[in-house]
Amino acid sequence: MGRLRADFSDDTVIVTGGASGIGRAVAMRFGEADATVIVADLDEEPKDAEVPTHEVIRESGGSAEFVETDVTEREQVETLVEAAREFGGVDVMVNNAGFHVGASILDLDEAALQTALDVNVHGVFLGTQVAAQDMLERDDPGVIINTASISSNLAQYDQVGYDATKGAVRMLTRGSALDLAEHGIRVNAVAPGQIATEFVEGWSEEATEKASSGGLIKPVPLGRAGVPDDLPGAYLYLASEDASYVTGEFVHVDGGWQVF
Repeated sequence: MGRLRADFSDDTVIVTGGASGIGRAVAMRFGEADATVIVADLDEEPKDAEVPTHEVIRESGGSAEFVETDVTEREQVETLVEAAREFGGVDVMVNNAGFHVGASILDLDEAALQTALDVNVHGVFLGTQVAAQDMLERDDPGVIINTASISSNLAQYDQVGYDATKGAVRMLTRGSALDLAEHGIRVNAVAPGQIATEFVEGWSEEATEKASSGGLIKPVPLGRAGVPDDLPGAYLYLASEDASYVTGEFVHVDGGWQVF
């Protein structure tokens, strides 16, 4: 079977958390689809590769820039969106940057929870608001895609803090979709399952082991952990004209985790 083919040659796409993992894979696929890609992250060096994402896109003949960005700081998010103006303005805003905190409610560190709330909730709020305001100012409505999680819907042991933040992403997505529909801006989310990335040190091996050995709360029906390349097609679909009547929706990419 072939991959989704899409033409984003007239579009500028911002991907936060685009240096590594899912964000890197998403940014590179938009680059393959001829979009101008702005990679936003705290550090341009990837956790899981040697060559920075924007450089890989350029080496493949695409157009890409890196903008150092702390998504918890409004001024930095505004600077990021302003950088897209050089290329006509942001058409697709992918709010992907995230922070993981794992602990039971009895042991959850308050400072770690606050960081997760700052990045996973406040960061998505800022990215959505600033991008939408810029689209309206330019009278050029676009698309906003948030990275949610299976944790947006289901609790997992020792993940109460992370689950809470991703549950908030679910409602930020749906509420924003309602508010922005009259302006022609669509807001959706992709909800990954167990994905083998270096989101947390050692997570790639742990996710693979748990998914393949039955060490999760319930088995993954497709029998494996996901990999970053399993995700980008969902983002491209939601950003495309094929999804022009889709807003406030979640696309689960989880190997069937939601099925039962």
